[in-house]
Amino acid sequence: MVLRGGPAPMAADADEPAQQAVLPVQRRSSVDLRPGGEIVRATTWEHRYAQVLVLVDCAIIYTAMLGALALRFGAHTSVTAGNRLSLNYSIVTALLGFCWLLMLGGHRAYEPRFLGSGVEEYRRVFQSSFRIGAIVAITSYGLKLEIARGFVGVALPAGTAALLVSRYTIRKYVHRGRDHGRFTHRLVVAGDRPQVIELVRRIRREAATGYHIVGVALPQRGRFLVDGEVVPVLGTLDSLPRILQDAKADSVAVTASSSMTGAALRRLGWQLEGSGVDLVVAPALADVAGPRISIRPVAGLPLLHVEEPELTGFWPLIRTATYWVVALVLVIVLSPALLAISCWIAIDSRGPVLFRQTRAGAAGEPFTVYKFRTMVVDAEARLAELRNSNESDGLLFKMRNDPRVTRSGRFLRKYSLDELPQLLNVLRGNMALVGPRPPLPSEVEEYGADVRRRLMVRPGITGLWQVSGRSDLTWEESVRLDLYYVENWSPALDISILWKTLFAVLRGGGAY
Repeated sequence: MVLRGGPAPMAADADEPAQQAVLPVQRRSSVDLRPGGEIVRATTWEHRYAQVLVLVDCAIIYTAMLGALALRFGAHTSVTAGNRLSLNYSIVTALLGFCWLLMLGGHRAYEPRFLGSGVEEYRRVFQSSFRIGAIVAITSYGLKLEIARGFVGVALPAGTAALLVSRYTIRKYVHRGRDHGRFTHRLVVAGDRPQVIELVRRIRREAATGYHIVGVALPQRGRFLVDGEVVPVLGTLDSLPRILQDAKADSVAVTASSSMTGAALRRLGWQLEGSGVDLVVAPALADVAGPRISIRPVAGLPLLHVEEPELTGFWPLIRTATYWVVALVLVIVLSPALLAISCWIAIDSRGPVLFRQTRAGAAGEPFTVYKFRTMVVDAEARLAELRNSNESDGLLFKMRNDPRVTRSGRFLRKYSLDELPQLLNVLRGNMALVGPRPPLPSEVEEYGADVRRRLMVRPGITGLWQVSGRSDLTWEESVRLDLYYVENWSPALDISILWKTLFAVLRGGGAY
């Protein structure tokens, strides 16, 4: 379907998916527009960030290749090989490393709009490395070169893994800096009041995106509150260029607005040319991103084309099969730990080792979920007397210091070890490794039409709710995350969630 509501983006590559609720429109070199109109070039943290990535990637690539060379040929790094053409591996290493860096640059792995958040940065790094491998294979076959497979087979996988890990590590450093006000963009949000409120909330909720809101521009001046906090109103929409200059903003986000027509948005883009201010447009459609969105020019207008969620077909089938195999391997490998936990629970308190409960699965079908028991056996009977201590703002019951939790249960909950028996649910086909939280049937009965979309996929042992705060999340936030997962599922999203789950569990925060 094609969405026509709201202002359309000024410009974007048609083959690039949107990564967040805010769609990048234009990006230029950072400049400082002085009151006198003189434009002075300035080096921003983004440029330094990209420069650091280039240096780190260069070091990683050549370290991986020299390491592979040493493993394959020992100290004889100038060894030659080949039947028709003689290969000097020192030259091959230098040339291949340079081509690898060029491929990363060609795939825009250093472009600021892809750095710091989302999975697009990792995807581009992986694609670049994969295509280098393909080029090596095709060149070797076409020229009948006998490039040592041991050299390529070690250098490319090791280099790719190290590149991804380094990107993740540097990104976490940037995120920590953003918690202290560094590595951020000074953002002005413009549009009608309801849409501006929603966008401000979302940006504040996701501090890792790096936007610091310095104020808003509205159709009319007046007091402006978001969740009880005053946000400065810097002026009206018709004075946006002056507002951006006075606020020293480097980004402006324009929401879907009846006051900001397509023609007005186009003129704003012209006014910002050469100023270094990024113009981004927040579409009326929220929580849809990734490969579902593309921008298609129709009758001279850049329209958002939104594909249906990929809930059936080849990739979901591969996902199910892969998770079944992974669950089987984990059950076998973790069987000693599962046995030890079972013994601990049996010794710590009377009652069964496993806790069984009916939950709602895909399409609302009931199934029995398995977990290690973390509460006393009469926990359900004692729930009524604790209702007034509920710390949740939604359908769930949450209590940080729940007296029904056993000593072993507190440890198991902190590190999510109580969830391990759900691997059996994955083997039985009731659950997946990644997905929405499995709800109680009583919760499902109170779901609205929107929330019921959580039931379109199998629930998961982990999910966006697990890596985004666990029990610390509000009901609204947990629903939003589950719906986002359903709407935007992709293999890359699942891999990202599984990776983040490891660190969320090791931190042990937000679980009670």
